[in-house]
Amino acid sequence: MLETLRSRGFDVEVRNHAAAILSVDFPDETAELVETLSEFSIELSELIAGGGGESGQTQRLRRALAARGWAKHNFLVQTIVDGVEREAISHEIDHVRRGGAGRLALEIEWNNKDPFFDRDLENFQRLHAQSAISLGIVVTRGSSLQDRMLPRIRGWLEAQGLQSEEDLQRLGIGDRTAKQRAAVEAQVARGVSFPEAFARKFVGDKFGTATTHWSKLDERVRRGVGNPCPLVLIGLPDAILSG
Repeated sequence: MLETLRSRGFDVEVRNHAAAILSVDFPDETAELVETLSEFSIELSELIAGGGGESGQTQRLRRALAARGWAKHNFLVQTIVDGVEREAISHEIDHVRRGGAGRLALEIEWNNKDPFFDRDLENFQRLHAQSAISLGIVVTRGSSLQDRMLPRIRGWLEAQGLQSEEDLQRLGIGDRTAKQRAAVEAQVARGVSFPEAFARKFVGDKFGTATTHWSKLDERVRRGVGNPCPLVLIGLPDAILSG
């Protein structure tokens, strides 16, 4: 079933026998996940108006998963010696799916600072060591989405005929700092078109290389972060952008 995602442009990487675990122990839950991700899309207008953060549509992905039983859960791991609690550590996971064979843990990292990947993978590692989860799943921006973000945003601005800050406000894109506006104006003064200048500043500020996206996740997993927990890594493609 993960091949369905690959055929649609998603980045998909599996580690430590995760594919076998999904296919044998969690076929129904995997089908739910694949269907939910395949139906997900983000309007460029909402992405830009939302400042690049978790827009309403990104939240709708979370709600769609929750509606299928992928609910937030707080794992509490306690160490008790002779009836006395010595240590208690909690691990909050945004989406946990219970199945007959165990539990799947999933985190969505749309646009955080990239050290959040370390937190997620290390949480999965600890929970798997305690037999609390069967595997961990991370969903983030894929390589094509990261690479195509700037031209897609620039193309949308050009299609809307936006040529000034006033045009942005007309479409409800008005929450801009003086520093951001000055940076765009400086580029325009050097002969860069307004759509290009805005897109460069927007993508640089919101979706830079130090944020959560596929290559940052992949490099951590290749270093062994999260081992030996079975892992499924999923990168959202640029095809999810519409408009």
